Amino acid sequence: MTMLSPADAIAEITASSPGPRVGAFFDLDGTLVDGFTAAVHVGDRIRRRQVGLGELVGVFDAALRYRFGRLEFERLIARAAGYLQGESLVELDELGERLFVERVASRLYSHMREIVQAHQERGHTVVLSSSALSIQALPVARFLGISNVQCNRFELDEYGRLTGGIVKPIVWGTTKASAVQQFCAANDVAVQHSYFYADGDEDAASMSVVGYPRPVNPRSGLAAEAAAHGWPVMCLASVRRRPMRTLRYLANHVRREAQPNGD
Repeated sequence: MTMLSPADAIAEITASSPGPRVGAFFDLDGTLVDGFTAAVHVGDRIRRRQVGLGELVGVFDAALRYRFGRLEFERLIARAAGYLQGESLVELDELGERLFVERVASRLYSHMREIVQAHQERGHTVVLSSSALSIQALPVARFLGISNVQCNRFELDEYGRLTGGIVKPIVWGTTKASAVQQFCAANDVAVQHSYFYADGDEDAASMSVVGYPRPVNPRSGLAAEAAAHGWPVMCLASVRRRPMRTLRYLANHVRREAQPNGD
């Protein structure tokens, strides 16, 4: 497997063709941010005692099943949206901004921020392409100065409240790859000259449509694809707890909160 250091990646970008016809697509969780931004939002609901036992069990069950590939992503994200039915999107957006400042910003990979900036300085068309929800993806995009965002969005009623559904098609796997291709066609971006940075196995589909696939801390499936196709891989040191340790931390926190005199 070919390894690519962040310094080499930036040198490659600096030597690349300038201008907006080169695209640079970035996944969010595990790529720009160390860990899962959704876990931050669940943790906040736990701290504010807005999570019932049924939701907590459902979230952990879905997250663990998805992590090991036993639950389709569509079911996971639909379950998350269902728990927020009736909430105001304006208030959720404000919450997303607050949680980004308090808990997500410190988890941004500094090397990935530099890579985003390197693409921006070359005048490339930079896109945040994530399966995360808008309340998780948009604050990161704004902070990094990324105006193009592909992510999952809530269905809303006429009052701006969540219906419990997700706008179709859900962005994940092959649908994300299609969204990348459609974006390039609509914005005069040369997909064969574009980059895609991601960590998940499901993003092999998006990697395969661009000229410069760049796995970042790839999971086992994507690492195998990278080795098979000769895609250079970047490995970045963690800046936070490992995902499974975070799940255990949240579970222990809930147990303490559920005990009498937990305050």
